[in-house]
Amino acid sequence: MLVYLIRHTSVDVEPGTCYGQTDVPLRPSFTEEAKITSANLDSIIFDKVYTSPLSRSWKLAGFCGYKDALRDDRLMEINFGDWEMKRFDEIDDPNIEKWYSDYINVRSTNGESFQDQYNRVASFLDELKRQDYKSVAIFAHGGVLICAQIYAGLIKAKEAFESLTPYGGIVKIDI
Repeated sequence: MLVYLIRHTSVDVEPGTCYGQTDVPLRPSFTEEAKITSANLDSIIFDKVYTSPLSRSWKLAGFCGYKDALRDDRLMEINFGDWEMKRFDEIDDPNIEKWYSDYINVRSTNGESFQDQYNRVASFLDELKRQDYKSVAIFAHGGVLICAQIYAGLIKAKEAFESLTPYGGIVKIDI
């Protein structure tokens, strides 16, 4: 099954802000960015379309013609807990140093670790693999796209954030 993972367009958040599962607004350039993403998907026919329930994902899905995309909580960005909407360089929680040293296994305070997010995404993809689809679209977040690429064996967890897909970008995996 071919899975097309589409990252939402750029968000209207100050750079360096930890926004994870906060439902943040999109930049005023949404329409221009979304037109490019939509054009890149135009020739593909999907058997099923899914989206994160966060508005930055489902708005892009709707713009691309998939207003009825199925929302699934497992496709949400990582939960940064107490760090949500704080600038990384202003977080005074001593746990952040542990997280910087081992973000894969260390949870943000009252949030998730990267492994937790990976487990969510893998659960979704395990379930998806049992379906008889040839082509699926998933509108989601940078972290979800990274997890899916790890799941498909395209990248390793240690190099995850070197592989961040740009806003509005598309990654294709075969599962």
